[in-house]
Amino acid sequence: MDYIISAVEAFSNALVSTVFKSVSIMGVDIQLIVLWLFSGMLFFTFRLGFVNVRGFGIGVRALRGEFARADAPGQLSPFQALSTALSSTVGLGNIAGVAIAIAIGGPGAAFWMLFIGFFAMSLKFAEVTLAVRYRDIDVNGTVRGGPMYYLERGLAERGMPRLGKFLGYTYAAFALIAFIQILQVNQSYSQINTVMGIGDNKMVAFGYGSLVAILVAFVLIGGVKSVSRVTSKLTPFMCALYLGSVIIVLSSNAANILPAIDLILTSAFSTEAGLGGLIGAFVVGMRRAVYSNEAGIGSAAIAHATVKTDYAASEGYVALLEPFIDTFIVCTATALLIVSTGVWDKGYDDIAMTSAAFGTVSAWFPIMLAVCVSIFAFSTMLAAGFYGQQLAAYLFKDKLWLRRGYVFLFCALLPIGTIVDFSTIINIIDSLFFLLSIPNLIGLFLMSSVIIFEVKKFKKARESEQENV
Repeated sequence: MDYIISAVEAFSNALVSTVFKSVSIMGVDIQLIVLWLFSGMLFFTFRLGFVNVRGFGIGVRALRGEFARADAPGQLSPFQALSTALSSTVGLGNIAGVAIAIAIGGPGAAFWMLFIGFFAMSLKFAEVTLAVRYRDIDVNGTVRGGPMYYLERGLAERGMPRLGKFLGYTYAAFALIAFIQILQVNQSYSQINTVMGIGDNKMVAFGYGSLVAILVAFVLIGGVKSVSRVTSKLTPFMCALYLGSVIIVLSSNAANILPAIDLILTSAFSTEAGLGGLIGAFVVGMRRAVYSNEAGIGSAAIAHATVKTDYAASEGYVALLEPFIDTFIVCTATALLIVSTGVWDKGYDDIAMTSAAFGTVSAWFPIMLAVCVSIFAFSTMLAAGFYGQQLAAYLFKDKLWLRRGYVFLFCALLPIGTIVDFSTIINIIDSLFFLLSIPNLIGLFLMSSVIIFEVKKFKKARESEQENV
């Protein structure tokens, strides 16, 4: 057991030093990979004419199915596709992730998560639009899509087949590892341990991880429709349960809400710690926001690609709602919870901070958080497992034994998340997630004109329908 832990920690240290390489600008160390992702968010926000604002209403209408035929190509409805994607993004990144951001960067880091979430909406629109345009639908009607497909097919269409195939396979290879959800198991068990007082018992922890792995495997065997059936029910329920619990805590601390908002805003722009402190809060917020909403990572595009639609941009509009729900609603609720209860500077550094905030209502109330966390973690693992299946199908094609082998490996590795040091897990996941942005964003930049074409095509179709009414 100790050998496994040591090996994972060594891998983590090597990965972090490579991925999060910094340059010093005016005496401040800035991580290049963070600037890379933020540049993509800014680029597509301006390139698409602030689609994150102008397209919000269209996204709501598309979510209701206004632009989709019942017999359109695809497998899932817009709501099912969004629910599957949200089951991955709305999770522990919104509970533990916000706590981690505040622990490292102070309350101001929560503001920068919202700031990034605004621009993330445009980037999410771009990658999902391409995912639907270049998806693969076989003779049985099974749909596969995502960055690996639009990188290979889209760049080949633009006369760069070798680059497209290289980027597609690079993305898929990194993602196979990045989507293994050891963090979800780690933090869900951490909260259960907190409320039950299990202590440092690695056998119990491993047993919990094994049970979760079995349940995840049972759903994944049924494929995308099985996953979507579960997530379309779990996602609304888990959001309502968590937000309802947060409202109860905030109600008991109502007098502290406005001061909490003021502290978050003033801390975000505070120069007491110098320019480096301000930029540090931004970088922490950026890292946690990316892990939370996954914009630029391309993972959600795998789920959205399965939607029933005739127009790629229609699902792009649905997808831009995702960072709004994930970051503006759920992350904001968590940030207000933590800051208004005053637990943010009490020495907590992960989900224990959120648990302490719940505990300000009643000693038993963290049990509610344990229930929420368990549901969040389970739904996220289902979505990530589905993504992994799609990646395996892309890499291994008709080699069914390799594809099934990956699903087995995905589930078999989950229990390790309960026994490995928390900081080690965070470093591995952050590193791999940010690595995925490199091939993904290169492709998005090179195919920005294709996205514009799809937007105009969808707009023309809507105008034509209105004229015929």
